[in-house]
Amino acid sequence: MPAPISRYPVPDINDLPDDIKERILAVQEKAGFVPNVFLALAHRPDEFRAFFAMHDALMDKRDSGLSPADKEMIVVAVSADNSCLYCVVAHGAVLRIRAKNPTIADQVAVNYRKADITERQRVMLDFALKVSNDAKSIAECDFEALRAQGFSDEDIWDIAGITAFFGLSNRMANFMAMRPNDEFYAMGR
Repeated sequence: MPAPISRYPVPDINDLPDDIKERILAVQEKAGFVPNVFLALAHRPDEFRAFFAMHDALMDKRDSGLSPADKEMIVVAVSADNSCLYCVVAHGAVLRIRAKNPTIADQVAVNYRKADITERQRVMLDFALKVSNDAKSIAECDFEALRAQGFSDEDIWDIAGITAFFGLSNRMANFMAMRPNDEFYAMGR
């Protein structure tokens, strides 16, 4: 018997409200499997909707100075710092695909300061980790360092928003003992 994907009951897809069921089936069609986060969060439909609305607003935003790979890199670095296995594995897979680099996610998860990333990305991740761990000490010098790398104030908001959102996600995944899908481990390698 496979290990449970959550400490909480996982509803049957057919018992879910139509909008959630349709979203899960659309993800399954695209990915070839259902990421466990969809099933675990479906335990509370209203929170599922709110979670994915915020996720989509941050991660699918087109008018951002952050590339899709930059966004995933933030998620992996913050999730590693928060010891969130689910998010490191799942978003590590997406990072490998978006960056077209089979080693980048492992490097970022273990120590982004030694990863094969640009100076711009290192400054971005330094800021993300500061937002995650010490937001109260953010000062104008942090904004100046990011602006010197070409980030706009809106980009800086995006970095902070993604970081804060995945802080929530990491804590929920850890508290639920959410298990990553096996499929994620091989993706993008």
